[in-house]
Amino acid sequence: MSIILNYLKEQQEAITETLFKLTESESPSIKKVLVDRCGEVLREEFEQLIGGTVEVIEKTEVGNQYKFTYGEGDETNQVLVIGHMDTVWDEGALPIRKEGNILYGPGVFDMKGGLTITLWAIKALKENNVKLNKKITFLVTTDEEIGSEHSKEIILEEAQKSSVVFIPESSIAPDGAVKTERKGAGQFSMKIEGISAHAGINAWDGASAIEELAYQILDLKKLANRQEGISINVGTVSGGTRVNVIAKEAAADIDVRITKKAQAQALVKKIMDRPSFIEGTRIEINGKIERYPLERTDAVIQLYKDLKEIAASHGYELGEGSSGGASDGNFTAWLGIPTIDGLGPVGDGAHSDHEHVDLTNLPYRAALLAEIILKYAVH
Repeated sequence: MSIILNYLKEQQEAITETLFKLTESESPSIKKVLVDRCGEVLREEFEQLIGGTVEVIEKTEVGNQYKFTYGEGDETNQVLVIGHMDTVWDEGALPIRKEGNILYGPGVFDMKGGLTITLWAIKALKENNVKLNKKITFLVTTDEEIGSEHSKEIILEEAQKSSVVFIPESSIAPDGAVKTERKGAGQFSMKIEGISAHAGINAWDGASAIEELAYQILDLKKLANRQEGISINVGTVSGGTRVNVIAKEAAADIDVRITKKAQAQALVKKIMDRPSFIEGTRIEINGKIERYPLERTDAVIQLYKDLKEIAASHGYELGEGSSGGASDGNFTAWLGIPTIDGLGPVGDGAHSDHEHVDLTNLPYRAALLAEIILKYAVH
């Protein structure tokens, strides 16, 4: 068993305490004051455990973001770890409770657990006097759950200075497999303008925006392809004013997922260039692919093989898999930077009321991250 894993197993109670602190500091994406409070807790933990350097990236619309750095090295050849402290949970929406070795709570799996193991992975490298040739940068954002609009720029900036990127997002349940693939994601809004008329007196003079929307939804769904990993979901619809008025307006929001960057151009064109089915209606569509896929490239496969070898030395087999959800790792993968995701601890229930983490796994996952960082930070 490795020296680093032994050290982290001895710190089990302290690692658990860090996770408790971060989970108790609730941080819903849309509540800046709460996210900022969580950021201060995270900062205190980093400074107490590691020291290092802290840079606060102040934001007005979302919580302040943080860039933590440890070690020295070329500014253009760092090892980058990216996490987020915001969660999907409103304050008080989900109770925090411990049952045996399982901790339940808001964001504990997605991704306070990942933040915790990152802090302790770096702490383990420090305490074991590991010599690094590259700087470690730990970037923590605050709007990942709402699209990363306010953090995308800094993510891309730091990625371009990095040789490799590790994402300690939630692992694949139930066994903790890492994510070697993630779908890309895009969002589109469709607005339809029709011609209003009295539904009884002038029924044939109108052009229903709602009926046009119905045709459009059915036609959009034809673009989905399960075999190619393309999914289309119309998540919200609205329209009309009264039951006896032919609808002048209707709208829909559309979620698109892809598995290959090559799919994007043709798919977006088919979504944007849409003829109307009902004469007299007009269609307006806005949107884009916001995150391109994290694809299972040769570089990603090599990262997985390295992780699998480390896990085997710790006494267990590490699996791999894909995710239909996107993360900030999609941005770095799009730049061509070797990126692997799902390095967070074993758990389950992201975005659900049974969200939880296996506390006994924390030292193992922190050791896994520490040793993969070590492998890439000494070359």
